[in-house]
Amino acid sequence: MLPIGQLMIEHRIIDRMVSLLKKESERAGSKEQININLICVAVDFFKSYADRCHHGKEEDIMFKDLGTRPLSSEHKKMMADLMQDHARARELIGKLETAKTGCQRENPDTVREIKECLKKLVDLYTSHIKKEDKQFFVSSMTYFTKNEQDEMLSRFEAFDRTLIHEKYKKLVEKAEKEYL
Repeated sequence: MLPIGQLMIEHRIIDRMVSLLKKESERAGSKEQININLICVAVDFFKSYADRCHHGKEEDIMFKDLGTRPLSSEHKKMMADLMQDHARARELIGKLETAKTGCQRENPDTVREIKECLKKLVDLYTSHIKKEDKQFFVSSMTYFTKNEQDEMLSRFEAFDRTLIHEKYKKLVEKAEKEYL
């Protein structure tokens, strides 16, 4: 499997969460209610899976390696755009997390903020994944030999193995700060 194969598999999982958020946004419509449990799940999913796991492999491994290659101007621009999308996604998830907290405290403005964040996230990820899958990933692999691609895939797998440990180490550190 090519390294982009793993990233595309992850895209299908992200697509499923995006679909859930789109349906929740449509369901909420003009109502002043939102499924806060789904929002809690979505915030954790996007922070842990989409950003740390998926974007982490893209930014810390693939894009970093591509940065050492003589990329075409088109690929340089597209990679910069994709990185900007990642930053925008982080910003939106931060806003969603803040609004979620306000919603749990029954702040009436936060339902509107959550719905706005959901729409923006759905639009961003739909466009972003399409760019990566259809325009960037396949052509970016031409910058690497077969051996380099295999080695990148191995680094992706090693990266994934560390994530669960990292997540729960941070959880304990946060709990220690709050409760000790």
